[in-house]
Amino acid sequence: MDSVSATDLWQAQSADLAGLQARARLRTLAPRAGVDFASNDYLGLAQAPRLRQAVADALARGVAVGSGGSRLLRGNDPEHEALEAEAAAFFGCESTLWFSAGYAGNVALIATLPQREDLVIYDELIHASVHEGLRLTRARTAMAAHNDADAFATLAAQWRAQGHTGRLWLCVESLYSMDGDRAPLDDLAAVAQRHGAILVIDEAHATGVFGPDGRGLAAHLDGREDVIALRTCGKALGCEGALVCGPRVVRDFLVNRGRPFIFSTAPSPLMASAVREALRICADEPERRAALSALIDHAARRLGPLGASVSGSQVMPLILGDDARTMAVAARLQVAGFDVRGIRPPTVPAGTSRLRISLTLNAAPADVDALAATLEEIL
Repeated sequence: MDSVSATDLWQAQSADLAGLQARARLRTLAPRAGVDFASNDYLGLAQAPRLRQAVADALARGVAVGSGGSRLLRGNDPEHEALEAEAAAFFGCESTLWFSAGYAGNVALIATLPQREDLVIYDELIHASVHEGLRLTRARTAMAAHNDADAFATLAAQWRAQGHTGRLWLCVESLYSMDGDRAPLDDLAAVAQRHGAILVIDEAHATGVFGPDGRGLAAHLDGREDVIALRTCGKALGCEGALVCGPRVVRDFLVNRGRPFIFSTAPSPLMASAVREALRICADEPERRAALSALIDHAARRLGPLGASVSGSQVMPLILGDDARTMAVAARLQVAGFDVRGIRPPTVPAGTSRLRISLTLNAAPADVDALAATLEEIL
């Protein structure tokens, strides 16, 4: 068989990229510029003085910059242990395990915990990280209609009626990052209890923003043996990494069987120090959540009439549909000084390309007013 040269390979990939460009779907890296309507730094903590000071204090007391290895080798630092203990107390769960990113946490959860005889039922708009875990799992999988607890219940009942005796796993996000809508968590928890299922909740975009002390939309479910929650630290908490919150046995099983955890270099101990402080800020400074809530209400009044979805959350998509038009509008907004990004398939379903307007404390009500005026002119 004739071998394919490297030149042929790069030409084929160049052609693929050209095809993306022709469909207005080519992605490129762009620097930060303009008023922040794009980040997930919802509480404005990424540059908060308290976080800076926490890192400086950690350095002063000798905390290492790097971990030096996986946590099962020499990479397990006292700062990691302290974070996990404090996070378990903060979220009211038996145990937590810290991953380097929410993506890694979701992949580990879904690829590791469900077994061959099990069924994983997932929301059709679940994050790509869960889909990656689904590709790796040995369990069977089924997709449920978005935010439809009855659809989850029907799929569970059908599977049981077929004589299956394995475990059921229900996978959802509490707050969906592209639409800003919330899952019916209480109804889903009832489905889980009725069918002996485990409810896995990705709280990435709710952590820090909603719930008592910012503990998320699933805070009232913490401590249940049939609930596992993933809390991202790189969004409202302003840091990086993610905490898997649930029963102690989940932590122990992931430490022993979760390949994304076992074979990854441990996160920086300095970042563990920062996340610990971010959790304290959530408890100490409720005014941040109050200010964000007021900004959400203000944006609903100003951007809602222009077609933005009034979701009741900090994510307000403006669906334009066409890929090229979406990117053209985003480009004009960026030139005008607003960092608004266009989101296209496959991140969102075909025909639903959108401006993902993200509300953070890095913007003021006057910035929302200016964005609305500019959007009205462009549209």
